[in-house]
Amino acid sequence: MATIDYDQKIPNNVNLSGDARLQRALEAWQPKFLDWWKELGPADSGGYDCYLRTAVSVEPSGWAHFDYVKMPDYRWGIFLAPAEEGRLINFGAHKGAPAWQDVPGEYRSELRRLIVTQGDTEPASVEQQRHLGKTAPSLYDLRNLYQVNVEEGRHLWAMVYLLQAHFGRDGREEAEAMLERHSGDPDKPRILQAFNEPIDDWLSFHFFTYFQDRDGKFQLAALAESGFDPLSRTCRFMLTEEAHHLFVGESGITRIVQRSCEIMKENNLSDPADVRKHGGIDLPTLQKWLNFHFSICLDLFGQELSTNAATYYTMGIKGRYEETKIDDDHVLDGASYKVPEIQGSKIVDVDEPALNAINQRLRDEYYTDSQRGVDNWNKMIAQHGIGFELVLPNRAFHRNIGPFAKVKASPDGKIITEAEWDQSQGGWLPTPEDRAFVESLMHAVTEPGKFANYIAPPARGINRQPLDFEYVKFH
Repeated sequence: MATIDYDQKIPNNVNLSGDARLQRALEAWQPKFLDWWKELGPADSGGYDCYLRTAVSVEPSGWAHFDYVKMPDYRWGIFLAPAEEGRLINFGAHKGAPAWQDVPGEYRSELRRLIVTQGDTEPASVEQQRHLGKTAPSLYDLRNLYQVNVEEGRHLWAMVYLLQAHFGRDGREEAEAMLERHSGDPDKPRILQAFNEPIDDWLSFHFFTYFQDRDGKFQLAALAESGFDPLSRTCRFMLTEEAHHLFVGESGITRIVQRSCEIMKENNLSDPADVRKHGGIDLPTLQKWLNFHFSICLDLFGQELSTNAATYYTMGIKGRYEETKIDDDHVLDGASYKVPEIQGSKIVDVDEPALNAINQRLRDEYYTDSQRGVDNWNKMIAQHGIGFELVLPNRAFHRNIGPFAKVKASPDGKIITEAEWDQSQGGWLPTPEDRAFVESLMHAVTEPGKFANYIAPPARGINRQPLDFEYVKFH
């Protein structure tokens, strides 16, 4: 078992004590990270005892240990998945060659850019969610928020380790910059726009962990294919933790949908919008939040046609989702892939070189994966006898990157005029009034086993604990 050494100042399974220079550099960065956590991490949470899981090994059979932890004492560290003996590069120009243990000099800047972009999202989400603990709908949900937060902090450590271990002075400077950019800062914002959006309510949090963390899943999976083995091993272990974040999102929205349906049945309502009168979040409002978060996440995948993505693939530093399961030559010489483009007033799919369409393929797989949860929510709505369906908006809707950034489109994919957009967008995206209503429901529920009116209890507790377990202790 690849046990993690918790006797070290920085827990790790990379023999950090065997590299004095690297250990000093990371130990110098550690207090800056802790200062950032105290300043911009979960607000007013420093004295709470929270029932959190901590990695004790990186083996699938026993990597998580649950216990009460004060979050500033959480043992953030550096954990890589077990090395795969004889691992080869599975795609691109170096397909079949041994995976790299050190950064290839000619790919240094491209690898650094990938690691920095991924790493920047991790502290950004903590900053976005900073104040949510004050309005948690239950102790169960508060605990889940804090678990997500500490693991995003650990994912930052994962990327900072790679930068400091493999990129010298440049890496140290990038590690410093990770703590200097802040979500929503007008002067030093986070790199990707979706991570500058405020997350001020729990409906947004659950859609964030469903959609934004799902983007994280696909990006990490593509990086886990990397021919740079330390990056691959780092991302493989991060995916283990990311699974819980996706669970928080999907189960959270499921519970809000369930409660909305229950309120309709309990009060014999026929109009879903009437749920608001009874202190619930109505299904049309859920659709607006879904439209917003899904559309901004489509931008996270980048341009539909991207020479950068083609370059990363050919270099062997970022692959496709589940690369080895794809039945092609993994070089993409002469291969094509359908990519959407605008022709007149219509959106059509055209054949483009598959190498330039790497981003689009990943976005398509994300779309399919996102649809699965929506199908489950619609099944629940139908089981309650309610005539309403949640729908993923068209890929052209509310986009700010790629060909669709130049046009306005309705959620069903119809190209419309600016005037039509201005007239209709309030029915498609959250309005200030919608946000004010949702925020009016956000009140902390701190009694064990009790839940806010707008969200149903979960089917089971964390780590087989009862629902009335004291997941967070405030004393």
